[in-house]
Amino acid sequence: MAQGAAESDAGLDGGGEERGAEEPVVSLAEVLAENEELEKEARAVLGGSDHERCSYSQGAVKRQALYACSTCTPPGEEPAGICLACSYECHGSHKLFELYTKRNFRCDCGNSKFKNLQCKLFSEKTKVNPANKYNDNFYGLYCVCKRPYPDPEDEIPDEMIQCIVCEDWFHGRHLGAVPPDSGDFHEMVCQACMDRCPFLWAYASELTVPTVTKVTPAAEDGGLLNVEETEEIKKENGADHQTRTGEEKILQNNEPSTSSGSVCSEVKNETSTCKLQELQAKRHLHLQENTATFWPHTWRSKLCTCKECMKMYSDLEVAFLTDECDTVLAYENKGTRDQETDRRDPLMDTLSNMNRVQQVELICEYNDLKTELKDYLKRFADEGTVVKREDIQQFFEEFQSRKRRRTDRMQYYCS
Repeated sequence: MAQGAAESDAGLDGGGEERGAEEPVVSLAEVLAENEELEKEARAVLGGSDHERCSYSQGAVKRQALYACSTCTPPGEEPAGICLACSYECHGSHKLFELYTKRNFRCDCGNSKFKNLQCKLFSEKTKVNPANKYNDNFYGLYCVCKRPYPDPEDEIPDEMIQCIVCEDWFHGRHLGAVPPDSGDFHEMVCQACMDRCPFLWAYASELTVPTVTKVTPAAEDGGLLNVEETEEIKKENGADHQTRTGEEKILQNNEPSTSSGSVCSEVKNETSTCKLQELQAKRHLHLQENTATFWPHTWRSKLCTCKECMKMYSDLEVAFLTDECDTVLAYENKGTRDQETDRRDPLMDTLSNMNRVQQVELICEYNDLKTELKDYLKRFADEGTVVKREDIQQFFEEFQSRKRRRTDRMQYYCS
């Protein structure tokens, strides 16, 4: 369709052919496909969170979509996080920072951190939630560079990757190594968290996805990786990459994994022998221990769950690493499944129980409603005014009135 329009324009003026060659042509199918992909991502991120009820009554939710309100808690004030429902109902007109998801967090909306706001959905809240953890993300700052995202002053295209321990987001170039292709790894642990959890290095030589660690010292970006020099290093490490991949496959085949796209393990049984000690006793391939690490899909199932290790995880406050339901992928999969279960089309359900005449009449009424509502809302968009509850109520009252008048006129033709 778009291509035909471009060809038609080319016939109207001599420069059309050249202009059509320069301008990108996007088909309707591509637009619909992109829209469907965006909706899928939104369902995945928001699907596990309730958009109507405040999550406070659930306590510290294992994982949920969270926001920070810059209007209510600006920099300099105490950090606070709000759930999805409160972002709609209590902070709809405010400036919000999207935090993606956080684990073990209880909604702060309306508590003592909000001086001039009371939660509309759940007013009876304690003054603070002492178990909540906060970082610079709650002020819209990310990575070791403490910059906003998107950053209007940053002209370097770079994706952000979330650390699954501290849950901060990092520029790929600030991780001390060139990240593998996004499809090659499942989770990332930043350098600071690797230093705080040194036991992970014992697993790293067996499980992590190989990376390139050469950094240009003179880079002005404070650790910007020289990507042009990485291809040669990747070739040199090609044999090592194949060996590591083979070892990982052997580990996956010999040890059961509870990871899957749809099911995850809530709690893992403790083992009697310590895998960590066995790994520490082995001679490992050399790893540069001053970078972030990138882990494959099944890596959590390989962590030791003996009594000593479980205590160590608890002391380091990383016991969630043994819970594969903690992963963002598990959260997204659950949200997608829940949304697909709930996404039944009421129109199609109604049509399936009607005869042919009733189906045609309902479809005509539906199309009339859709057309008139679109035209009605367009007036507000053109004028730049907000649509209020009474405006919608007035529309439906007028629509019903017009429908009755049409029905009365049709009585003349009825026998």
